[in-house]
Amino acid sequence: MLKKEGLVSKIIGVVILLIIIIVVIVLKNKDSFNTEGEPIYGAVGGGKEDLLADTEINEIFAKKYGFNLVQDSWSNGKTVKVPVVRDDGSDYDLIFFSDQRYYDEYKTPAEGEEAPRKTVVAGDIILNTPIVIYSWTEVVDALKKENIVTVENGVHYITDMNKLIDYILQGKKWSEIGLDSIYGSINIGSVDPVTSSPGATYYGLLLSIMLGDKELNETTLNEVLPKLKTFYKKSGYMNNTPADLFSMFLKTGMGAKPMIVDYEKSVIDFANSNPDGWNQVKDKIVILYPTPTIWNSHCIAALSDNGKKLIQGLQDKEVSQIAWSKYGFRVGVTGGNYDVTKINIKGIPSEIKKVTPGLNIEYYEKVVDYLKQ
Repeated sequence: MLKKEGLVSKIIGVVILLIIIIVVIVLKNKDSFNTEGEPIYGAVGGGKEDLLADTEINEIFAKKYGFNLVQDSWSNGKTVKVPVVRDDGSDYDLIFFSDQRYYDEYKTPAEGEEAPRKTVVAGDIILNTPIVIYSWTEVVDALKKENIVTVENGVHYITDMNKLIDYILQGKKWSEIGLDSIYGSINIGSVDPVTSSPGATYYGLLLSIMLGDKELNETTLNEVLPKLKTFYKKSGYMNNTPADLFSMFLKTGMGAKPMIVDYEKSVIDFANSNPDGWNQVKDKIVILYPTPTIWNSHCIAALSDNGKKLIQGLQDKEVSQIAWSKYGFRVGVTGGNYDVTKINIKGIPSEIKKVTPGLNIEYYEKVVDYLKQ
């Protein structure tokens, strides 16, 4: 009887020990069992919806950082015009801008009829992608002969942007550079700078190139604006969004869209989301990097301590690699060095070296107002 009681006691002791071990393991790794995470609320600009909805990324957010992002779509311009609050009137934890100039503007005091702004407790540039020009092999071969495009380490650069701009301003025909199969004048398809933030960024790049070595001020701006408007008028029909434009480029081909301006991320995103489609065009498309180019930077303004968590989460090494290899975003410091072997696309440089800074919002507004006239 005593032996039996002793055996029972040992069994109970072992069970209690196992329970203690399990409790310790659970407490120690509680974040790994958190599949949902605490909700944090973000007012989010466009261009990164798929990345922020990515299942793998959101699992990392929940397990490693303990949060679940609840995002509402906001236009950049709206964030400085109306109070940035949720539909129920509650506050957001963060604003995730898709244009750095609005991020910079939000951090300044509101003026005139602008809405009052929340205090930004932390902020940073998080996602970056440079402006590029997409074209076709035959077009690029012709531009090489014109000494507009050069190749360095397998990457195609537009090393004479001024010459290309002059061809467009002069109304030079495609046939004049040996492309008899393309009808009309040389042109670069783009989205409208008057109605689109990406379009305004592109025209900011054009303005910087037209200025050359001159410093931007009221006098030099007024000197260049007529030339910029002529370029705008010669650009013809413009798509509403970069996604629409890139889709039209792929679907209508070289005859309809010889060249378009878009972001580097677009081709990486397309190649991953549509591998069959990419295999059909990968040997025909060429990515051209203007020299200089300009960054499209997506910035987070954290409005609460919870908002800081998304900054930390997106700077996570695993998340950064997914953002780059799957969605084409260069995460963190602009101009960083990236492993291009992780993506199966030719002609993408590991580093973007020649970049011009974007204009502040005051100058952008003056450019857009002039183009509207």
